[in-house]
Amino acid sequence: MKISIQELNKVYPNGKHALSDINLEIENGMFGLLGPNGAGKSSLMRILVTLMKPSSGRIMVNDLDLSKNRGEIRKLLGYLPQDFRFFSKLKTWEFLDYAARLSGIKNKKIRLQKVDLWLEKVGLFDSRDRSASKLSGGMKRRLGIAQALIGEPKIIVVDEPTTGLDPEERIRFRNILSEISQTEAIIILSTHIVGDISSTCHNLALLDNGTLGFNGSPPELIDLAKEHVWQINTSGVEYDLLKDKYPIISTIPSEDGWEVQLVADEIDNKNAIALEPNLEHAYVYFMEYLSKEQMS
Repeated sequence: MKISIQELNKVYPNGKHALSDINLEIENGMFGLLGPNGAGKSSLMRILVTLMKPSSGRIMVNDLDLSKNRGEIRKLLGYLPQDFRFFSKLKTWEFLDYAARLSGIKNKKIRLQKVDLWLEKVGLFDSRDRSASKLSGGMKRRLGIAQALIGEPKIIVVDEPTTGLDPEERIRFRNILSEISQTEAIIILSTHIVGDISSTCHNLALLDNGTLGFNGSPPELIDLAKEHVWQINTSGVEYDLLKDKYPIISTIPSEDGWEVQLVADEIDNKNAIALEPNLEHAYVYFMEYLSKEQMS
């Protein structure tokens, strides 16, 4: 599978440019779409899953043109929106059975087997007879994950998938996606949580204000932050000065004050120790420095 996005633009009726000249190639495996709220991630996702039309540009899925073959492309899709909703009167298994029918699984015996399988995978089998409206927030999110995946789609689009999930549930979800990514499928993971990208995706794109700021692998993004991440052990007074001058990534109390990690192009502090960056460091550095340079 391959998705080719060419010169994609989306302008809303109020004049807001949600997406500006987006060019991307997405192939089999896990692909991360990273960026702050309002960056254009959800607009791009809604266009990809045929819920919204672009203002201009072209999207090809293999040899299918999204503007001309919407029905055929829909058959390839599994989608978990950020605002996931369902019919509140249905039991958990009934809703998933309904989702399976929509995905094209017509044989009732096979469909019910798949319903039980996915309820087990997302940890909802014991709640299969509970009304879907009575599930907790995290359980509803897991049900949304199951409905997106039950039809074994070739393109899986998940928007902020770990919202409302506790750490154990997030790990379970990542493991499910990792298993699926071994097949010939595209999984697009849109999030502002850097940890969701760093542990699962081999390639990523970073959106900021509707533009594509970075496209490459997580290690390539991390390389951009090398020699720009620092740790300083500081007192309370100096800490106030640091947070006014630099983007602070973490602050940990210590015996003498604070252990502070920050990003900076240059730093004038004799106590600063250079750190090897991780993806979170690189994301903050890119957004605070490199993205602003691109826009200037």
